[in-house]
Amino acid sequence: MSRMPPIATPTTLSEDSRRKRAPAWLVMLVVCAGQFLVVLDVSVVNVALPAVRSGLGLSELGLQWIVNAYVITFAGFMLLGGRAADLFGRKRIFVLGLALFTVASLGGGLAQEPWQLIAARTIQGVGAAVLSPATLTILTTSFPAGPARTRAIATWTAVGAGGGAVGGLVGGVLTQCLSWRWVLLINVPVGALVLAGAVLWLTESRQGAGRRLDVPGALLVTGGLGLVAYGIVQTETHGWTSASALLPLGAGLVVVAAFIAVEARAKAPLMPLGLFRLRSVSSANAAMVLAGAAMFSMWYFLSLYMQNVLSYSPLQAGLSFIPHSLTIVLGSKIAPRLMKRLGAKTLAVAGAVISACGMVWQGAMGADGTYLGTLLGPGILMALGAGLTATPVASIATSGADPADQGLVSGLINTSRQMGGALGLSVLSTVATSRIGNGHGPAALAGGYGLAFQVGSAVLLGSILLMVIALPRRQTGTTND
Repeated sequence: MSRMPPIATPTTLSEDSRRKRAPAWLVMLVVCAGQFLVVLDVSVVNVALPAVRSGLGLSELGLQWIVNAYVITFAGFMLLGGRAADLFGRKRIFVLGLALFTVASLGGGLAQEPWQLIAARTIQGVGAAVLSPATLTILTTSFPAGPARTRAIATWTAVGAGGGAVGGLVGGVLTQCLSWRWVLLINVPVGALVLAGAVLWLTESRQGAGRRLDVPGALLVTGGLGLVAYGIVQTETHGWTSASALLPLGAGLVVVAAFIAVEARAKAPLMPLGLFRLRSVSSANAAMVLAGAAMFSMWYFLSLYMQNVLSYSPLQAGLSFIPHSLTIVLGSKIAPRLMKRLGAKTLAVAGAVISACGMVWQGAMGADGTYLGTLLGPGILMALGAGLTATPVASIATSGADPADQGLVSGLINTSRQMGGALGLSVLSTVATSRIGNGHGPAALAGGYGLAFQVGSAVLLGSILLMVIALPRRQTGTTND
C-alpha cells in the first residue's frame, strides 16, 4: 500500500496509531469478525423461533418482535453510531458497541420472560448499530481509494452476507443440539475474543471536528420506524382501516416528519440532508431500502416453510441453508472483478434481476415441495443476486462522499438496508397472514409464504427500475490506486 487514504493523516490519527500499525490482514480479521456477529444475529434466531415460542410462551406478535426489536434499533441508531465513530474514534466506538452487544447477548440467553428477551434483543440492536458502521469506516479509512478499497469492501460485504446466510445453519445446529438459548449465548465467548483482538490490533482514528451528537434525531427516527412497523403488524389482526393500525402508522409518520424537521435545523444533524444532493448517496440508499425490503425476509419465510410445511427439524432447516450461504458469499467475492468489466451500476442491476427471478420461482412453492425441486434452485438465484447487488451499491454510495463523512455514509447505507428489511418483514408478514387466513394446514401456510415471495419480487422490481434510472454510471475516486 503506497499511500494512505485521505482521512488517515497525522491530524486524525492518535500517537499510538502513528507509532505502530497492525498488519492489514489482522485489521480485516477483527473488523469482519465484528460485522459477522451483528449480521449473524439478524437471522440466527429465525430457525430457533418455534423453540423460543414454546420455551417462553410467546404469542405470534411477540415472536415477530424478537426479530423486529433487533432490526429496528439496529437501523434507527446506526446513523448515530456512524457519526460517533467519526467524532469519538473508530476503535473506541467499535469496542463500546461490541461490549454492549456481548452483554445483551448474555442477558437474552438467560431470559426467563418474553419481555426480558425482547428487551435484550433491543439492547443488542443498539450495540450492533454502534458497532457496524465503525467496521466499514475502519476499512474505508485504512485502505486507499481504488482496487484495494474495493477488495476490502467486497470482503466486508461477503462476511456480512455470509453472516446473514449462515445464521440459519448456526441457529439450527445450536437449537437442536443444545438449546435455543445458545443462539444468543454463543456470542459471549466469540465477542470476548473479538474484543481482545480489537484492543490489541486496531489503531485509533477520528475526524476530530467537535463532539456533538444528535441524540434527539436518533430517538426520533427509531421511534418513528418502530411505530410504523408496529402499525403494519397490527393490520394482521385488526385490518388496515382499524384504529389499532392507523393510530401507530399515523403517529410514526408524524415522528418521521419531526425527525426531518429537526435534522433541517440542527447545528450538528445526525443525517445532514445536504448529503442527499449527492446523486450517488441518494439513489444508492433509495435502491437499498427497496432491495432490503425484498431480500431480508427471504431467510425468515424459507425457515418457516421448511419447518411448518415440510416438517424439517431445526438442524435439517439449518443444513438446508448451506448452498444459500456459499452462493451469497461467492456472489459478494466475485463482484469486484465483475465491477471492473461491467461497471458498478450494471452489476447492481444484473444482481437484482437474478434475485427477483429466484423470488418469482420461489413464490410457486406448494405443500408437497421438495428440497431439490422447490428450495435449492430459487434459493441459489436469490442468494447469488443478493451477493452481486450489495457490493456495487455500497461502493457507489460511499464513492462520492467527503472523507469526513465516511462514517455517516457507511452508517446510512447500512441503515437503509436494515430499515428496508424491518419494514419489508412487517409488510410481507402481513401479506402472508392475509393469504393464510384461519387456515393452519401445510397448503394454507405454503400459499401465504409463496405470496410473500411474489410480492417481494414486485418490490425488488421497483428497486431495479430505480437503479436503472437514478444510479450514476461512473464512481468517483475508484479509478486510480
